[in-house]
Amino acid sequence: MTEQTEASFAAQTAGMRGQVKIAAIKVLQPQRGTTLIKVVTDAGVCGYGPCHGTGPFVRAAVAGLEGPRLPHLGLIGKDPLAIGVHFHNMFYAYPQRGRVMGVLSAIDIALWDIAGKLLNQPVCTLLGGPFRDEIGLYSHCRGGDFLSKAEWRDRARELKDDPHGFTAYKIDIHHVLGTHMQQYVPGIGRREARDVAQAYGLAREALGDEIDIIVHCHNELDLPSAIKVAEAVEPIKPLFFEDPIAPEYSDSWMALRRTTRLPLLTGENIALTEGALPFLQNQAVDCLQPDLINCGGITGAKRIADLAALYRIPVSCHNVSGYVLNMASQQFSAAIFNCPLMECTRTADAAPDAVGEKLVIRDGKMKVAMRPGLGLELDFDYLRANRAEGEPWWD
Repeated sequence: MTEQTEASFAAQTAGMRGQVKIAAIKVLQPQRGTTLIKVVTDAGVCGYGPCHGTGPFVRAAVAGLEGPRLPHLGLIGKDPLAIGVHFHNMFYAYPQRGRVMGVLSAIDIALWDIAGKLLNQPVCTLLGGPFRDEIGLYSHCRGGDFLSKAEWRDRARELKDDPHGFTAYKIDIHHVLGTHMQQYVPGIGRREARDVAQAYGLAREALGDEIDIIVHCHNELDLPSAIKVAEAVEPIKPLFFEDPIAPEYSDSWMALRRTTRLPLLTGENIALTEGALPFLQNQAVDCLQPDLINCGGITGAKRIADLAALYRIPVSCHNVSGYVLNMASQQFSAAIFNCPLMECTRTADAAPDAVGEKLVIRDGKMKVAMRPGLGLELDFDYLRANRAEGEPWWD
């Protein structure tokens, strides 16, 4: 958070500091989707956050945080409104890396949910106030034969007829290359580059100029291949060339930057400001795409966004993980000036684990909920009935 945001949050919470304490941190793994963290307070107010990993793994990570080895860093018995202190203790006082980062990020998200509920304010207000009441979205297209003109004709009709009105879609490169998603490809040749050019050319022809295309990689390419792909897709003028090479910053990003005019997008796997800083210092990308689960929760993402703003670089939430992450991502995106867009799955508003007003998506935008906290309305009966096999209920 910036000093201004921190001062505003401190002023808003001053009258409640020390009055509520964290009583427990519980975990629930559903049959499908992300595992949920539930932070319980002695006031009966609970906050929720999503994370990856099985229930047993996440419970072990929570136990490690609250265990006898690091009792001074745990959250139980602490003020949930001391979010900055807890963020420091979770991520920096005893540095955490790897999969545990996601668990701690979920706890941070849950603390913001609690803060909003205690203050009867949406999280976007606690973050400084909303810059927008609707978030622009981009989504995804299905796979299949990307070299078939007939399939692209049908696929384009499906995308254009989608009732949500999306005007930008990610198109995955692994379907063209015939590999598995995220599988490293050690160099592509002239034939593969020709296929890439043909597939994305067919996509542009079928979708027309009114639909933006994101050339969507998952770090499959090495540098020479990324340069070939960038050259192959340049004629379609994509909105972004996403995650073409390994996610950590290296000189390869600058080599790619020097060889292409395509806007570069990355960031779903970066953690904390340390992961973002070299991309910004070197102007290596045109947009950063932090994921609240991976980067340090709402607090971590806010720090990344504030840092990016100093370099006049926009951010966009990577967001493919269900109802709770959608609600957290929209609250964050609403409050961040340099966050004009957000990722969203095409079925996000189905949200079977929600009751009442679910996600509202229309004309390619998501309406920002102004209910307290993250604005969640969880269906606990659904969650209880759809737990992973052997998963205990969290009451």
